[in-house]
Amino acid sequence: MRLAALYRYPVKGLSPEPLDAADLKTDAYFPGDRLFALENGPSGFDPAAPAHQPKIKFLMLMRNGALAGLATRYNETAGVLTISQDGREVAQGNLRSAEGRGAIEAFLTGFLGAEIRGPVRLLAAPDGFRFTDSKSGFVSLVNLSSVAAISEAQKAAVDPLRFRANLYMAGMAPWAEAALPGRTLTIGGVRLEILKMTDRCAATGVEPGTGRRDMDLVQTLRDNFGHIDCGVYARVIEGGRIAAGDAVSVAASVC
Repeated sequence: MRLAALYRYPVKGLSPEPLDAADLKTDAYFPGDRLFALENGPSGFDPAAPAHQPKIKFLMLMRNGALAGLATRYNETAGVLTISQDGREVAQGNLRSAEGRGAIEAFLTGFLGAEIRGPVRLLAAPDGFRFTDSKSGFVSLVNLSSVAAISEAQKAAVDPLRFRANLYMAGMAPWAEAALPGRTLTIGGVRLEILKMTDRCAATGVEPGTGRRDMDLVQTLRDNFGHIDCGVYARVIEGGRIAAGDAVSVAASVC
């Protein structure tokens, strides 16, 4: 078993960014992941007392599939987010300034049109908090063999990026991840406690890169496998560096 690929998603609902390697810290979120969210009308989020909010309060692929047609890039050093469409830059803004955030908010308001319920406002996660779908979403992992099984059931190629995981693992048996909650994985210099399976929603039906809603993978999962899960959430119990190609091993239980 090995780590095939790593991704981060700096802005909730926007495009993934591939990584060659990452440095994970004990009890911390995946680095650079879900640092920002785009409020779709007032959400009640309070940065002084951050609490997990339902994803429906933000722009996200389950409701706003057209977002998958945008390519985004976040320069963490400069704080600049760039949005491109069909290979052309359409918006850019420094997310550390009101003017820069305003440029991104204005573009997305126009881009999504009638899907906007109220003012779009870009929120930054306070230290120690991230805009994950689940309270257990410290690190997300997907088994590529399970995605291959879904593709076979769907009778069409399913892009693993539909599942928006941080870590994609190769060399596991299909659905072997179902036996992982309560156990630990070692990947490179990192140990992860597997917390729970990841249940899936209509966001997986959106084609990455185009924004077309072309599959109902939730129904495919339910009809063919008797559940709507794909992947697991994990917590970092021993930090370190991981890189594509690292071996993955499974321990019997958390210790």
